Amino acid sequence: MLSVEDNSILVDFEEAERSGPSPRKIIGDRVIYSSRDLGIPKVHGRPILSDFGEARFSSSLGEQWEDVQPLVYRAPEVLLRMPWNEKIDIWNLGVLAWDLFERRHLFYARDSNRNVSDSHHLAGMIAIMGAPPKEMLHNSEYAMEFFDPDANWIGTAEIPSISLEKLEDNLRDTQQNLFLCFMRKMLQWQPEDRASAKELLADPWLRSI
Repeated sequence: MLSVEDNSILVDFEEAERSGPSPRKIIGDRVIYSSRDLGIPKVHGRPILSDFGEARFSSSLGEQWEDVQPLVYRAPEVLLRMPWNEKIDIWNLGVLAWDLFERRHLFYARDSNRNVSDSHHLAGMIAIMGAPPKEMLHNSEYAMEFFDPDANWIGTAEIPSISLEKLEDNLRDTQQNLFLCFMRKMLQWQPEDRASAKELLADPWLRSI
């Protein structure tokens, strides 16, 4: 995140709230306000590290089992209730980079009624990355709700007709190919197939911008 050093956007925010208060509702002793957009400063402040409220500390780099990550950023192994390690951060980097660059989520993870749906989330992953490896699914009891023993999809959601190429519309030709190659280094079913942070820093797309 970027700190706010241009106080004028805060003054404008206060004046907008004063002249046109945001909608709100009261539930018990809580007042819940509708969000209001904050202006974009002309000069950005210092960068500040942040998380989405689902970060976890670990005393080791061994496998963990705790339920982590915000909904649309969940790595496949977290979604399938498998043990995970630091490689979920590489997955997070990939989906967050996509969100920031494309200005929309790569995965929606909800059904037509906007209910949270692991089936729709997994279907989106299959559309983007192809079918998951059989050996990965055989290590997850939860996976059997969505795949048969031969790793064929049996989930309730349809596999959408999408791909990274169809969804990416900011770049063309060589730059698009480099960007999608960069994304695929992070968006991998198996944690061990994802690139390391050091490898990503040397990526041709990053070095070209």
